[in-house]
Amino acid sequence: MSKRVLTTESGAPVADNQNSATAGVGGPLLLQDQHLLEKLARFNRERIPERVVHARGSGAYGYFEVTDDVTAYTSADFLSTVGKRTETFLRFSTVADSLGGADAVRDPRGFAVKFYTEEGNYDLVGNNTPVFFIKDPIKFPDFIHSQKRDPFTGKQEPDNVWDFWAHSPEATHQVTWLMGDRGIPASYRHMNGYGSHTYQWTNEAGEAFFVKYHFKTNQGVRSLSSEQAAELAGKDANSHQTDLLQAIERGVNPSWTLHVQIMPAAEAADYRFNPFDLTKVWPHSDYPLQRVGRLVLDRNPDNVFAEVEQAAFSPNNFVPGIGPSPDKMLQGRLFAYADAHRYRLGVNHTLLAVNAPKAVLGGKADNYGRDGLMAANAYGRDRKNYEPNSYDGPAETGKALSAPLAVNGHTGTHEAPLHTKDDHFFQAGELYRLMSAEEQARLVANIAGGLSQVTRDDVIEKNLAHFHAADTEYGKRVEEAVRALRED
Repeated sequence: MSKRVLTTESGAPVADNQNSATAGVGGPLLLQDQHLLEKLARFNRERIPERVVHARGSGAYGYFEVTDDVTAYTSADFLSTVGKRTETFLRFSTVADSLGGADAVRDPRGFAVKFYTEEGNYDLVGNNTPVFFIKDPIKFPDFIHSQKRDPFTGKQEPDNVWDFWAHSPEATHQVTWLMGDRGIPASYRHMNGYGSHTYQWTNEAGEAFFVKYHFKTNQGVRSLSSEQAAELAGKDANSHQTDLLQAIERGVNPSWTLHVQIMPAAEAADYRFNPFDLTKVWPHSDYPLQRVGRLVLDRNPDNVFAEVEQAAFSPNNFVPGIGPSPDKMLQGRLFAYADAHRYRLGVNHTLLAVNAPKAVLGGKADNYGRDGLMAANAYGRDRKNYEPNSYDGPAETGKALSAPLAVNGHTGTHEAPLHTKDDHFFQAGELYRLMSAEEQARLVANIAGGLSQVTRDDVIEKNLAHFHAADTEYGKRVEEAVRALRED
């Protein structure tokens, strides 16, 4: 087998990777040593901004297998058939500490699942607790500031942590979870995961249901006392990463059983408390757990930075049959998560292997986004870069992913309100009729001059129809002028 050759970023072979080029023996370094300069410059740029929250994380690949029929509640294709498997990536994390923090600490754990479905990626971004500290996203930056390192002391301050909670009585439920026996999981394998938020499922008939996700660990829940955690963190700051990595390498693949609570949408308005309040759970006596399937992790990432640090999850990555609820915290996260990734990783972060859809056009999204830092999918000759178009580019389906949300008597919709005289053409016709004869002649000539150069007859006809709809004379004059120019 031939020996692999070390190369520069441009692909040129490297002659010497042990000694820098100098001006004579012992002389100063030479600016012409391209390999040295490139190597140092790249090294300076190895790190990207860490996540403000959930910075410290671990992850693994696996699959989700449907075990129970839930088609009465959702039309999501990846949940459509018992036995169907979908590839997944799961990222675990602590919330408050930085990338270099210890794993065995008292802190909520992120539990973010990316389903690589045949209809695009579905991201379910939750925690190992079914509730959270706050219920309104406007408080989130302040909450995180109180939990992170103090700007003066440079460390987490109990004064800040508890002062915020003192002024946020809604945090009491989550504080009770955090300070209880499950506040420090023994490992990522030995904790439950929750969607935490309320989401919406929609079935084929268009019926809407609100749901909460519960991933129950099949390894059993195990936790650490404060004393055990302090000892473990001192011995191995990477204890949870170590455990997850080694378990999968040994073939001891961790798994969770997914259950959901299902509330018919019509029951939400009259429920005894706000069912979209993230600081509250739905009692199982009201809405029992219903089994859906099994989540299994069976493959470790090859590169932690590329696949765990650069994994990007966003709660607004839905698929047909699944959508948001009026949960205010969820609504805030629909913006904040995607925005964080565009900042940290760039606008083209969805082209990275760990984030790219697996089943859409061989692993890349099919849309009209263009350019930006590190653009790799800049469509050119193969199709136009706008929509709608006449060239068979990707087009909207006209079918909503989920049922519209009805909140306080108002239904969310993409449609504009209807009025008695609300079309695209009548004011264009009125403007034409206000013009003098000379103005009309110049207008017709200008339109015809451009439209006559179009190569597709169907595009010309569609535009002519617009002018006819605005004013009969207007349309007739433009059509005749275009025809005359095309016949020349």
